[in-house]
Amino acid sequence: MSAHPKTIFHVDMDAFFVSVEELYDPSLKGKAVVVGGKRDERGVVSAASYEARKFGVHSAMPLRTAAKLCPHAIFVDGHMDRYQECSKKVYAVLNRFTPKVEMASIDEAYLDMTGTERLFGPPLKAAHALHESMKTETQLSCSIGIATSRVVAKITSGQAKPNGVLWVIPGTEAGFLAPLDVRKMPGIGKVTEKRLHELGIRKIGDLAKLTDGYLEEHFGQWGTAMAAKARGEDAGGWFDTEIGEDEGPKSISHEHTFSEDTRDQSVLEATLLRLSEMVCRRLREHRLFARTMQLKLRYTDFTTITRAHTPESPTQLDTEIYAEIRKLFRDNWQRGRTVRLLGVSTSHFEQIDAQMPAGTQLDLLAPAPENNQHQRWGQAMATADKLRDKFGDRSVVLGTSLKRNLRERIHENPVERKKKDNGD
Repeated sequence: MSAHPKTIFHVDMDAFFVSVEELYDPSLKGKAVVVGGKRDERGVVSAASYEARKFGVHSAMPLRTAAKLCPHAIFVDGHMDRYQECSKKVYAVLNRFTPKVEMASIDEAYLDMTGTERLFGPPLKAAHALHESMKTETQLSCSIGIATSRVVAKITSGQAKPNGVLWVIPGTEAGFLAPLDVRKMPGIGKVTEKRLHELGIRKIGDLAKLTDGYLEEHFGQWGTAMAAKARGEDAGGWFDTEIGEDEGPKSISHEHTFSEDTRDQSVLEATLLRLSEMVCRRLREHRLFARTMQLKLRYTDFTTITRAHTPESPTQLDTEIYAEIRKLFRDNWQRGRTVRLLGVSTSHFEQIDAQMPAGTQLDLLAPAPENNQHQRWGQAMATADKLRDKFGDRSVVLGTSLKRNLRERIHENPVERKKKDNGD
């Protein structure tokens, strides 16, 4: 342990979507509330109040299942514009305590508070000041975990919920983590948890006793990261970079679950076009070109396939990404089989030069007519984006997608909105 260990806060807003809905409708306070849609729809739960969670309702659960578990719950549609506006207010509060803020999603953030003692006092005092400021200025409550690493701070904020502050004093990380279930560790899902249980590993302390080599043998590089996390160290994926080191989104995607399963090819392809438009708009907002396009297709029986393709040139144009996605769909869809969900995802990005207008074609070696065509399309899409900003997403769409009025899944890819939500 260094003489001056880091001080990391993980700030997690409590039942954020529900709490925001309560600001607009105070009659919801203290009641079982489910955000995501109507109780009889085919969508999934985006968020649930603590009162609803007592009945087993949780995010990503089918709405109809939630209705069975908690029949008296109040079901409300999500409102992304409200959540974005409140997230900006949350960020403003955080940014006053330190410039080293990393929004992990629309409702949680990591703060590097190292060296701020002269301004805000010791960690616990600073956390209580932040906690109070958040409540006063946003009318929302949060939970704060304090530790020497992000991974421990995140686990700690979970233990502090709801509306609490918890500090793991430097040097006590191993003792704090040891009795916790392995599922508490960020990045361990149901599949990995099951494999760990099969190896007799149920607590984080069990992980910490194992060698890196043993875990790498069973889990590859992820095993090495798990071993480091079990010791309270930041490792793997999100935790490999410094707080505030913005690398931009790793992927941008949108999905749609049909209210009724369909095998109508025209409906399926119109949906893919609309999803492609939504993805491309995000690409242009971030000034990114995508190299890889991926299709996600889920059938009625929940069988799910993903297929990806990387064309020669990166793009951010709706028509080009849709053409790739449509080909993947036609090559892989079992014709006549009913579909429950479709998704469009892009990844492996290239940044546009800051002086280059959005939509400019990257391939400067292409023949002049092709360059002009790309530039015209890029300018057209940039203009369409401005109109959508002013008059709404449905004000400008490509012809085939007119019939598909998709509702945005508010829990999908929260990190991709980080820059815009923070007012940058």
